[in-house]
Amino acid sequence: MHTDTAPPGAEAPAFYLEEDHAHESSTMLGFWMYLMSDCLIFAVLFATYGVLGRNYAAGPSPRDLFELPLVALNTSMLLLSSITYGFAMLEMEKDNLKTMQLWLAITGLFGACFIGIELYEFAHLIHEGATPQRSAFLSSFFALVGTHGLHVSLGIVWLIVLMVQTAQKGLIVENKRRLMCLSMFWHFLDVVWIGVFTFVYLMGVLQ
Repeated sequence: MHTDTAPPGAEAPAFYLEEDHAHESSTMLGFWMYLMSDCLIFAVLFATYGVLGRNYAAGPSPRDLFELPLVALNTSMLLLSSITYGFAMLEMEKDNLKTMQLWLAITGLFGACFIGIELYEFAHLIHEGATPQRSAFLSSFFALVGTHGLHVSLGIVWLIVLMVQTAQKGLIVENKRRLMCLSMFWHFLDVVWIGVFTFVYLMGVLQ
């Protein structure tokens, strides 16, 4: 009599592989949808600044307030953090946990320097009387740059969480997928900041 029972020692079919692949695909798709929603948020903020950015209400203009050397230094911090995160991803592909953790820590330090310089700039502007309620230009400026800074701060928190998770669980498939998502998020913020630097700071000073 014929039966479908597998012989002893035979491996059962790995049906879970297809399920895991579907889960990974849905996770990445969901994260891409989140990034697209973030694109819409920043597009609205850029459009708002484009409309209100020259309404100074007899107050200070970008040329009076912005210090390009300081902003250029801040920009270099974020660009370097994007490069070091790329190095971390290369080490992840090689399964070099300790080296990857080192590059992630350096990335977090660059991100913290970026936030520190931005907070210094905000404090300096407020000390000079250039508060968000001073003019439409300053309201839209603080909204755009502050929203980006908030995203970077959340990215640093996410980075720390992933460093803890990889230290505890290693470079398992789930952690690699999370690191990939954070990589897309971090590079996205880098691209947005290049737009901020060009559209808000550089064009503002050169007007």
